[in-house]
Amino acid sequence: MDRAKETIMKAFKEKEDKYKEVFEIIDKRWECQLHWPLHAAGHYLNPEYFYSYTDSNICGEVVNGLFETMERLVSNAAEQDKITAQLSIYRKAEGLFGRNVAIKHRRALSPAEWWECYGANIPELQKFAIKVLSLTCIASGCERNWSVFEQIHSKKRNRLAQQRLNDLVFVKYNRALKLRY
Repeated sequence: MDRAKETIMKAFKEKEDKYKEVFEIIDKRWECQLHWPLHAAGHYLNPEYFYSYTDSNICGEVVNGLFETMERLVSNAAEQDKITAQLSIYRKAEGLFGRNVAIKHRRALSPAEWWECYGANIPELQKFAIKVLSLTCIASGCERNWSVFEQIHSKKRNRLAQQRLNDLVFVKYNRALKLRY
């Protein structure tokens, strides 16, 4: 997102009055739809992105998202501790992660496949990474929400405020889940 904003700034020759409104729209959309801990964890655990950083410090926001996701998806404290300990092996590219073939495949394989191949020495982190990376790639939840949105947003109800519409989609979708289970 930062790179996209930098490109927009350059396109407008860094004249803030020309891109300010665009940035407000981007930030609003980013905060309500795209800025989730799960996405941050997926970014951290994606070897193509993680190892492409030139400096050793990854954004604190991304690390926070990783740990927040781990707390949600891994309920066992002992397993959380193992995953946390194993993160240093991933971070330092030790063991299988440092092999030439693993380095070459960071871009060639999908992130989940890469973890399947090279994460065997740290099974708890491997399992967590595959789970996270599999979740972030699925758009079926969005598709279901759009389907519900189409049912609610009709000619009669085309003047609903965005927040009200979001709330109705949330209630309708969760009601359907409750009835199903």
